[in-house]
Amino acid sequence: MDQIAYVNGSFVPLADAKVSVLDRGFLFADGIYEVSAVLEGKLVDNASHLARLERSVGEIALALPESLDRIREIQKELIARNRVENGLVYLQVTRGAAAGRDFAFPKDVKPTLILFTSIKDIVNAPTAKSGIAVITVPDIRWARRDIKSVALLAQVLAKQAAAEAGAGEAWMIEDGKVTEGGSSSAFILTKDDVLVTRQNSSAILPGCTRKAVVALAEERQLRVEERAFSVEEALAAKEAFITSASSFVQAVVTIDGKTVADGRPGPMANRLREIYIDFARKTSE
Repeated sequence: MDQIAYVNGSFVPLADAKVSVLDRGFLFADGIYEVSAVLEGKLVDNASHLARLERSVGEIALALPESLDRIREIQKELIARNRVENGLVYLQVTRGAAAGRDFAFPKDVKPTLILFTSIKDIVNAPTAKSGIAVITVPDIRWARRDIKSVALLAQVLAKQAAAEAGAGEAWMIEDGKVTEGGSSSAFILTKDDVLVTRQNSSAILPGCTRKAVVALAEERQLRVEERAFSVEEALAAKEAFITSASSFVQAVVTIDGKTVADGRPGPMANRLREIYIDFARKTSE
């Protein structure tokens, strides 16, 4: 079956999905994106993702061309048209295509909105049992990482370095502390059984899965500290893991080739993964 995408009001075969070469997302990375997971044909924690989308476009004075309710309808229609049981829905909105290339915002130009889907069995991913390796790289990104911008070159370089090293993720380091992963939030479990993840600020993206996992942990009276931590602290921890829409909760078993604890996914990461998947199933739409 040919995959269907959505482009500016129309559902079209993915092979025919095109935008102008003058689109500002292409020329300037002047746009915002979101990714929502699909579990058993339904969207996971999608309200959180759409709220973050609304915040991000607001931060760059970019008007959404459709309401959030209409975007939700488009997401669901794409899932149905592409018969996605488990996977992801990608959304990107840009400032549109002007008559020429100029840095200032164009006037009277309608934003570009595209969506497409992909298949991925997140629940049964082999790495859920084996864990992943992480490498560290310098964080060379801009200062507004809280905005989910399509300007992802620094993350591309980080993820490429991870791929070349045979690792599943790269943790970005600034001032001796872990900011976050190339496409994930970073957590550790200390020797005192405290879950630690960096506090939200302009230094990191406010992860939707991170937010849900913190809330689910606190509901179960687990201690959570939102603060920065170092690689040394992570290597001395009981466990390390990442969270994201595309991995849910994923254990980290090595960092820069050094083993975390016994080198296997720990009970806390495994349990939080189970809790999150249960939450996802019960609240998906």
